Amino acid sequence: MRNIAAAKSDLFAALAPEWNDPGLFAAIQKEIQRSGRKVVVLDDDPTGTQTVHDLNILTGWSVERLRTEFAGSDSTFYVLTNSRSVPRDQAHAMNVEIATNLARAARETGREFDIISRSDSTLRGHYPAEMDALAETLERETGTRFDGHIIIPFFAEGGRFTVNDIHWVQDGGMLVPAAQTEYARDPAFGYTSSNLREWVEEKTAGRHHAADVVSIPLDVIRRGGPDQVAQILGAVRGGAPVILNCVSYRDLEVFVAGLLRAEANGRRFLFRAAAGFVKVRGGISDQALLTAPQLYHKGRSTHGGLVVVGSYIQKSSAQLTAVQGLGDVVSVELNVTRILDPSSRATEISSAAQAIDDAIARGRTGLVFTSRAHVTGGTKDETLRIAQAVSSALVEVVQQIQVAPRFVVAKGGITSSDTATRGLGVQHARVLGQIAPGVPVWRLEDESRFPGVPYIVFPGNVGAVETLAQVVHTLRS
Repeated sequence: MRNIAAAKSDLFAALAPEWNDPGLFAAIQKEIQRSGRKVVVLDDDPTGTQTVHDLNILTGWSVERLRTEFAGSDSTFYVLTNSRSVPRDQAHAMNVEIATNLARAARETGREFDIISRSDSTLRGHYPAEMDALAETLERETGTRFDGHIIIPFFAEGGRFTVNDIHWVQDGGMLVPAAQTEYARDPAFGYTSSNLREWVEEKTAGRHHAADVVSIPLDVIRRGGPDQVAQILGAVRGGAPVILNCVSYRDLEVFVAGLLRAEANGRRFLFRAAAGFVKVRGGISDQALLTAPQLYHKGRSTHGGLVVVGSYIQKSSAQLTAVQGLGDVVSVELNVTRILDPSSRATEISSAAQAIDDAIARGRTGLVFTSRAHVTGGTKDETLRIAQAVSSALVEVVQQIQVAPRFVVAKGGITSSDTATRGLGVQHARVLGQIAPGVPVWRLEDESRFPGVPYIVFPGNVGAVETLAQVVHTLRS
C-alpha cells in the first residue's frame, strides 16, 4: 500500500503518552560510566556530529591513533570514513580495515567497545555492505557473535521520525514518507520503500524478508518501558535486523535503557543509526547553541570567511541563494562541465581560487559553489566518480587559498569531508557543539592549515531556506 503524507500534529496526537521517568537519562549516564565501554562512531560523512559536543574526531584510523582514543576519558569518539563518497566494495574494505584496527587497539588497551555505523537520516548510504563488513570482521577478530543490528534513522533536529515502521521526513507541518522525497531519488543510494521492514528487504535484495525484520513499536516504548525493550532484544538471534520506532529523545532514552539491560545480560548488537542515537547512547548531555564569542575565543580575524557549497539538492540550492542575498559576499560559481573537461579544469579552479582569496583578504565573505545542474553517470559507481571529481575541484580551490579565513562553512556531506581532510589537512578535530540545530562546529587543531579557525559542517538536508544565511551572519557579526 502506498503511504501518503500526514499532518505531524495528527500523527503524533494518536500516540500513547511518553514514558514518564525524568531520571532515565541520568541513569543511562551512570550505567555508561560504570560499564567503561567506549562508543566508536564510524561516520560516513562529517555530519554525524550534529547532536554532540566536546568529543574528538579522527580522520584516520591507525592502531596508534585508536589506542590513544581508547585510553582517553571521553565516552565516545568519531572516526570519519566519508564512505558514502566511494563505491560499495571500497566502503566494505574500509570498514574491514577499521574494524580490524579497532579490535587490535581494544585488546592492547583492555577496553571493550560498541560500534555505531552513523549514516544519513534519510536512509542513503552503503547498507547492508558496511554492516556486513563490521559483523564479519569483529566476529573474526574478537570472537563476539552479534545477535542483530538495529536501524535507528530518528533525528529530531532534522525532522526525521519513525512511526508504524514508516520513516517520515518533516516538511513544514506535514510528514512525508521518506520514499516520496528527493532523497529517495538519489542516483547512488535511491530506494522505493518508506516502510523500514520493506526497505531492509529492498536493500538486502531479499536476504532479509520484511516479515522477518524485528520491530520495536512505539507502544512498547511508551507503555512497556525499558524492561519490555530488553525482553524483545533478548529474543533477537542470528544477526537479524531490528527497526526502532521513535519520535522523541525520551523514546530513545527508553530504548537505550532497555538496550543496556539486554547488553548486561550478554546480548550484543551493531547499530546503523542517525545522529540522535549517538547522543543518547554516549550519555551526552544537552548544550545550548554556540554563539560567536564562544567560537572566537582567541579573537576574531579581520579577514572574511569562506563558504563552500557542493550539495545540489533543492534545499541546498535555496539556502545558497539566501546567502548570495547577504551584503559583502563575493559569489563564485564552478562550472561542472568545465570541471569535468581536462582542458578547462585547471583554469576554472585557479580563477575561482584567486577571486575567493582576494575576497577574504578584503574582509568579504568568499562563497564558492558548483553549478546547480546535477551530472550523473550511467551506473551508480560512475555517478559517485563524477561526484568525487566535482568535490575534488572544490578541494583544489580551498587548497589554493593563501589567506586564512575568519571561518569556514562547508555545505554538504561529501563536500564537508573533503574540505576538512584534503582542503584543510584535518587529522584530528574537536566538536565544540552546534551553531544551529543539526549544524556542528569543529575546532581545527594545530596540524591543519588554519589552526583555531571554526569549521562549520553544514549537512545538505538540514535547516530552513534562511538557516545557512543566518549561520554566516552569526559568524560575521
